[in-house]
Formats: sequence, structure tokens, C-alpha cells
Amino acid sequence: MTAISLSGKELAASIRARVKETADALTAAGTPPKLAVVVATDDGSSLWYVRSIAKAAAKSGIECDVVDLGADTTAEEIRRTLGTLSADDTVHGIILQTPLPEGATAADLAGTIDPAKDVDGANPASLGRLAARLPAFAPATAEAVMALLDHHDVPLAGRHAVVIGRSTVVGVPAAQLLLARDATVSVCHSRTADLPGMTRQADVLVVAVGRAGMVTAGHVAPGTVVIDVGTNPAEDGGLAGDVAAEVSEVAGALTPVPGGVGPVTTALLLGHTVDAASLLSQR
Repeated sequence: MTAISLSGKELAASIRARVKETADALTAAGTPPKLAVVVATDDGSSLWYVRSIAKAAAKSGIECDVVDLGADTTAEEIRRTLGTLSADDTVHGIILQTPLPEGATAADLAGTIDPAKDVDGANPASLGRLAARLPAFAPATAEAVMALLDHHDVPLAGRHAVVIGRSTVVGVPAAQLLLARDATVSVCHSRTADLPGMTRQADVLVVAVGRAGMVTAGHVAPGTVVIDVGTNPAEDGGLAGDVAAEVSEVAGALTPVPGGVGPVTTALLLGHTVDAASLLSQR
């Protein structure tokens, strides 16, 4: 039996429709929503992702300002730029795109982003509020995992969710969001002993490791719901997930790559931007 495909395209379209309606209303009220993406890399896949955000923003009625500092910029210049954007009343959302130049880390620089404009949940203050279950923008990819599970009516309360990956971008916040929904959560990583033994216990398996095809059929129990967060360059020029194709013959449901988590993540970033603009306009 082939796994049910948990497509994100329909969900992303519904989120974008809500974003467009809100963006148009904000613009009519004198607060045109604006997103700033700070780029300090020449990485091809990263630049492709930034272009896709800008294109989606334009279709949704959101101005997107790509601030390209170049791959040879310094951490201090990035910090100054983030500070300037945080203080700019016309900017409502800020994203610091990775990778960053040598000597610059997102963990250090993201703290400069105003939490009210931190639409990708990168500021440690945002992550701390998320852990404390206080209002904050969650990292969009982690939130996309939850949105897809909800959209496809996957129950979470009392079920065992296993997350592979412990980054603050996906793994850790996804685990926190799953805990908040009463799932029992295990977080696995590169030092986990007997990884297949752990992942075969999962009712829901979230894979966010950044290695194409790392999770195979031997990692998955029959009927498991698998969320593949991976977006790895494929030999044919497309994208490959972290989950091997053979898993579709074992899992009960599986997100496609592309067309699963990715479009929902982009739509949620835009949703966070209009939400931030709405809140900031009331200050």
C-alpha cells in the first residue's frame, strides 16, 4: 500500500488568500505591510528561496525588500542592518537568511531583531516565549509541520511523536509545539543510539536533518505519519527530501518534496508579516 500524500499546496493557497485579504485591508488603512529579508550569502539554493519569498510576497500584496549585504560582509554590518530595520516603522517583518559569512552566527545576530518583527521566530526571546507557551512568532517551518498535521486531521494528543533533528529552526520548536498539543515527544539526533529502533516507535515522525534520503523504510513502522522537512539539492536540479522514496511503501501518510512543508512555510512567513503589521499599527 502506498502512503497517502499529505500535500501542502491546498493549505498554502488558503493561507495566502487570507494574507492577501489582510494585506489589502492594511494597505487601504494606510499601513502597507512590508517584509525585509537580509541576505549575506552567495549560496544558490538560499538565493532561490529568497526569490521565491519575494515573488510570493508580491502576489500577496506585501512589499518585500531584499537587503543583500554580500557574502563578504561582517557580523557587525549585519547587526547594524538588523537594528536599522527593527527601528524602521515602515518595516513589519524581518528575516535573517542563512547561511551567514564566516564569523557570523544566527544565534548571535538574531537577538538584534525586534521580537515584534521576528516573523521567522529566530530571536532567542521568541524561542524562549515559545517554550514558555507565551505569544510569539514560531519558526515558520516548525509551524508548517503543525499546520499540515492539522490540515490533514492527524490526531496528536496522547500519540508518540519522534523528531529527528535538534536545530532551533525546526527540530526543537517543532518538539515544543507538539508537546503543547499533548503529544509524547522524543527528539533524536546524530548521537542517538539505535536511531531506527527509536523512530519505529513513532506514530508521527518529523524528519529535519538536511541529508537526502537518510530515513529509509527500516526507520518507519507500518502506518506511521511522516513529515519530511528536507529540501536537499537533487542530481536532476530539483529538490530531494530527507526521506527515501521507499518509505512511501511502509508509511501510512507522507509529505511530498517538493509540495509539502515548503509552500506552507512560505505562506506562514507572509501570514506572520501581516499579523505583525496589524499589531504594530495598533501601537
